[in-house]
Amino acid sequence: MTSFDEQTIVHAFSDDALGEHDAVGLAAAIRRGEVSAAEAARDAVGRVRAVEARLGAVQAHVDSPAPAAAPGGVFAGVPTFVKDNTDYLGLPTGHGSAAFRPSAARRHAPFTRQFLSSGVTVLGKTRLPEFGFSPTTEYEGAEPVRNPWHTGYSAGGSSGGSAALVAAGAVPIAHANDGGGSIRIPAACCGLVGLKPTRGRVIANAQSRQLPLDLVSDAIVSRSVRDAAAFLAAAEKYRRSPGLPPLGLVEGPSGQRLRIGFLLDSPNGVRSDPATRAAVTRTVTALERLGHSVEPVELAIDPSFTDDFLAYWGMLSFLVGVTGRTLGSDFDRRRMDGLSRGLREEYVRNWRRTPGVLRRLKRTKEAYAASFRGIDLVLSPVLAHTTPPIGHLSPTVPYPTLIERILAYVAFTPVDNVVGTPSISVPSASSAEGGLPIGVMFSGRPGAERKLLEVAFQLEADRPFRRIQDL
Repeated sequence: MTSFDEQTIVHAFSDDALGEHDAVGLAAAIRRGEVSAAEAARDAVGRVRAVEARLGAVQAHVDSPAPAAAPGGVFAGVPTFVKDNTDYLGLPTGHGSAAFRPSAARRHAPFTRQFLSSGVTVLGKTRLPEFGFSPTTEYEGAEPVRNPWHTGYSAGGSSGGSAALVAAGAVPIAHANDGGGSIRIPAACCGLVGLKPTRGRVIANAQSRQLPLDLVSDAIVSRSVRDAAAFLAAAEKYRRSPGLPPLGLVEGPSGQRLRIGFLLDSPNGVRSDPATRAAVTRTVTALERLGHSVEPVELAIDPSFTDDFLAYWGMLSFLVGVTGRTLGSDFDRRRMDGLSRGLREEYVRNWRRTPGVLRRLKRTKEAYAASFRGIDLVLSPVLAHTTPPIGHLSPTVPYPTLIERILAYVAFTPVDNVVGTPSISVPSASSAEGGLPIGVMFSGRPGAERKLLEVAFQLEADRPFRRIQDL
């Protein structure tokens, strides 16, 4: 059994208005009059203060938090945070960058309005790595966001601040978005549920919808499957996507026997480490015991996929450098961090490849769809190895070494962003070193959120997710 050092674990759970509630449970307690929304917000602010010095998860605070004008919302009165790459009226949007000084947003982003329709009380904004490019929330000139399960390790990225707060119990849910794994990666690192919706399921991300390939989906990170399900139902109530089947509220397993393919290693050739393989294998055993048909599967992905995705990533950094003054008049691309600079410089050397890169990435959809013939879902690792210590993926690491490390780590999640398919990370196991959570990932066809949630509900009921407050 892993031993835990109390000095490395950070959580804020206590006998206050929030208790051990998830978001659905807290909203129900508020509706019943057991606690008030004001008490929930007050105690959440206290919890954030209790952990912030050790986690470094918060970018900005709302001066006077107030519940959203949606008293009937599924999360009415639930305190939360918005990720700092999404506009919230009155707060600056800094995108995790030191390259400019942001001014206060003049209006809510479209997704923010959708999120507020659920009734949440926004307390502030969470930190992310510069422009969301990194799978860890670390910086060149500032303290990192730390993992509450072990503060010497990464909280993941790019929604690392949100994941750290939720895992530590400061708030039940928090906003996250995902352009290459940025919901699922921090969820896996911090022992949370993180569902990246189908492209179009929620309102399009304000920045990415203008690009040739929209990679980003917004949602939340949570400690329970039912919170992820309730968020999607609330988002659909606010605005249903006309191109997808209706989802409604998924409330538990369906009992349907699914055909599930699984893979242990990445289609691009990256081999997962023993602890990660064991987490997937353990999940396979559980699925078979629960009555599902599970068999190995191969994903037919173009061998150039990793290089093409990296080139697109570099194009995004290049575009930020070119258009940065729209973010702030003092924007200076020379102040972008080492990862951003390295991506941009690599793109500039190879920009002529762009048409081919876009063409091949868009074709991934056809090959990926073919891999799902005869199966309902694909099970895989979220990441190729267990959560790294702080510093391993820091932007201060020389770019050639850093990008090699990133590609050896983020080897599974980007495909769903390119194709636009839904994918969920759920906790499965823990590492021998540090006792950190290990997540596994289920991916499905476009619109398959119901199947993803149903199997996640089933696994959660079969073996309840480990809780940090029990350590």
